[in-house]
Amino acid sequence: MKLYYAPHTCSLSPLIVLNELGLPHELIKVDNQSKRTADGRDFRTINPKGYVAALELENGEVLTEGPAIIQYLADLKPEAALAPPAGSWERVRLQEMLNFITSEIHAGVAPLFNSELPEAARTIFRDRLSRRMSVLETTLQQRAYLMGATFTVADAYLYTVLGWFQFFAIDLNEWPAVASYHAGLASRPSIQAAQQAHN
Repeated sequence: MKLYYAPHTCSLSPLIVLNELGLPHELIKVDNQSKRTADGRDFRTINPKGYVAALELENGEVLTEGPAIIQYLADLKPEAALAPPAGSWERVRLQEMLNFITSEIHAGVAPLFNSELPEAARTIFRDRLSRRMSVLETTLQQRAYLMGATFTVADAYLYTVLGWFQFFAIDLNEWPAVASYHAGLASRPSIQAAQQAHN
């Protein structure tokens, strides 16, 4: 498998999951500005959407969108229990959490990367993000990981997105349970290896 990635993007979460599962893979860096891969190809011929992550399978199929990729990977090794079995109520709950991270946390912080965004708009996005983070704070006050007692693909995704907060001087300590959770995840070997490779 080939994972197309760019530093400081959500492509970190599939890399964490690949590491957790011990699945062989090749990393191919993409320049987000030029849309060129490190080996000189136009990335849009691989993913017409033009953004990472993209996972190219051995049969040539390309899967995009982080939450879809990480669930696909988890299902390759169900015994690792990074996602509940497809069709189970617990899997629906995982999908609920992945959608919340995508639509409210990831999409909530993404506009802040736009340097031309007026300060008034930044304030609106920060305030909305803060309200959504309060939901995660409550969740993580009650359990060690997003879905309960064990690490899942949702944790890989949330860890990735929380890492962007530093770029906007958003202090995770505003949400102590979230900050403690994020710090704890940082010591996982799969995450440390992914961060070293994802640059």
